[in-house]
Amino acid sequence: MSNISNNKSIKYLGTGRRKTSIARVKLIPGSGKLIINGLPGESYLQFSPNYLRISYAPLTILGLHKEYDIHVKAEGGGLTGQADAIRLGIARALCIINPENRTTLKSEGLLSRDARVKERKKYGLRKARKAPQYSKR
Repeated sequence: MSNISNNKSIKYLGTGRRKTSIARVKLIPGSGKLIINGLPGESYLQFSPNYLRISYAPLTILGLHKEYDIHVKAEGGGLTGQADAIRLGIARALCIINPENRTTLKSEGLLSRDARVKERKKYGLRKARKAPQYSKR
């Protein structure tokens, strides 16, 4: 009995993070479906063309838009952070598929993690930096 695996069973994993969002991405050879947390990607991202464009960016740049099914488990944050986390996860998974993709994705800035997070509130202030109004008298 040979241990030849079916092409559909090959999974490429990538993890993306942005703000407080984490997206675990699985790329499976297929027809280009996006499934996020068990829902169709368009429905989950509220049919927003901007969020969909952000999420599919690495695939469209490489011309692989209809080559892989994308299964995502996204948690934390809002839709903007999750869309950016999905983009980073897809880009990292594409680098595993073919290391030559790395130069193209890196030049487009899709492999760098955006480290900006919300600054914590300090005591005596209203927000992170906003102070109460100063009164001289």
